[in-house]
Amino acid sequence: MGMDWLWWKHGVIYQIYPRSFYDSNGDGVGDLPGIIEKLDYLSGLGIDGIWLSPINTSPMFDFGYDISDYRGIDPVFGTQKDFDYFLAEAHRRGIRVILDLVMNHTSHLHSWFKESRSSRENPKRDWYIWHDGRKGRHPNNWMAFFGGRAWEWDEKTRQYYLHSFLREQPDVNWRNPDFRRAMFGEIAYWLERGVDGFRLDVVNMFIKDELFRDNPFTIGAYPRPYDLQRHVYDRDRPELHEMLKDFRKLIDSYDERMSVGEVVVENPGNPALAAGCLGAEGDELHLSFDFSSINQRWSAAGFLKCIEAWEAAVPETAWPCNVLNNHDQPRSRSRFGGGTDAPARVKLAAAMLLTLRGTPFLYYGEEIGMSNGKIPRAELQDPVGKRYWPFHPGRDPERTPMQWSAEPNAGFSSGRPWLRVNEDYRRVNVDLQSGDGGSVLEFYRKLIALRRSHPALNRGSWESAGDAKNDVLCYTRTHGREKMLVVLNFSASPRRTRPALDGAWRVALSTHKSVAIEYPELDVGLAPYEATVMEYIDAE
Repeated sequence: MGMDWLWWKHGVIYQIYPRSFYDSNGDGVGDLPGIIEKLDYLSGLGIDGIWLSPINTSPMFDFGYDISDYRGIDPVFGTQKDFDYFLAEAHRRGIRVILDLVMNHTSHLHSWFKESRSSRENPKRDWYIWHDGRKGRHPNNWMAFFGGRAWEWDEKTRQYYLHSFLREQPDVNWRNPDFRRAMFGEIAYWLERGVDGFRLDVVNMFIKDELFRDNPFTIGAYPRPYDLQRHVYDRDRPELHEMLKDFRKLIDSYDERMSVGEVVVENPGNPALAAGCLGAEGDELHLSFDFSSINQRWSAAGFLKCIEAWEAAVPETAWPCNVLNNHDQPRSRSRFGGGTDAPARVKLAAAMLLTLRGTPFLYYGEEIGMSNGKIPRAELQDPVGKRYWPFHPGRDPERTPMQWSAEPNAGFSSGRPWLRVNEDYRRVNVDLQSGDGGSVLEFYRKLIALRRSHPALNRGSWESAGDAKNDVLCYTRTHGREKMLVVLNFSASPRRTRPALDGAWRVALSTHKSVAIEYPELDVGLAPYEATVMEYIDAE
């Protein structure tokens, strides 16, 4: 690649949920040695970075999002030596490594919290958020993300501590300078070891209101469940930006490192809020997730609206990223539906994700069209599912083991998997799709290669080339003299499109058309669910 190639900006990032990727020792849980074994597969896919969901030491009340030692590797995933070998082997293949950084809270078993809890006079008391009750009740009306009150009474020190999630996940106090120095020390530890970046869990929740004011409710009276509370005072506080600028300075003091933030929102997505964490001068996070597209139904016009809103929100000095799947949301194949048309819809979504402006993030199994698993109630693992079944099935369905082959347990493990393998694994797996030109996997490989070889696609500007009212999404990507046109038919019926663009065009990649077909002018017939990328042919 050219000298100006930035892996986190121009490349493709692949999220691995380590428990579910590949189990090397037969204990039913995916691990670091398992990921090492699959690095050649990932390299062949063409990705530039791997984001690992949490692998730090944890009692696993929330599957690693409750860290008890930021510098440790949890034994379920392997050892420090395994991690160093994984890092070296990934780097040897030109693949960067992003760790999940959970900094809104720690585990209640972290040594910092044990000290903080030991007495009101302890030097680390103020590293967490402690508060007296109010008139014999909780300090305020804040609700926890997983339901119930966000305050837990501590009998020993006669105060409440704040936990925005489980009571085993006490919130830290970012307003305390000693705590901030200590946490930045944990980050520097991994940067020194060669880690390339961090994904920040619930980044906009780090700072809470200094006055601990009650949150308003959308409807009805107090108390109500979490999702009816408007989270005005327990997130999105203006002081967050100063903290993120300090964090950015630390990251930028090392070469070619990056950060990406998960911005929690109450609406389906909030581009302005996500973009706000990038900083008006592009001096906060390198990237942040806007989840509008994850919550968008199957509709060309709907996606166009999402893309335009995101493009408008991202500051000129910053860079967008795009995502259709992650470990907290039902998989896109299941969300987009389509029955027998599902694989065609999956390819169309892939063509969109990998040709938009911004860094694409893939979620393991997305590249073969994995769908949500069906987990019987007795086998639920996720605390959300256990608590709210049947109203919320939990997040287990999108975390089922990777489907490598038609062998028992989908080739994921020789033992009993920690979570039931999806029942469709004999029809949907890596082995079956590898080398099959019509498969979802091979289409992803071609798309990633196309994106890499065309600067217009990996760094060019984006412009709409139609209103999408006929179910066809059209847009151009331009860099210098190179211009690409992306045409996506979201309809189950044939369509015609006539984008108002001059010149002749040549097919670069398509689900239906042969590569190199030329169009002297743009009057294009489209098959159902066709995705076609064309290249402008310069008159010269």
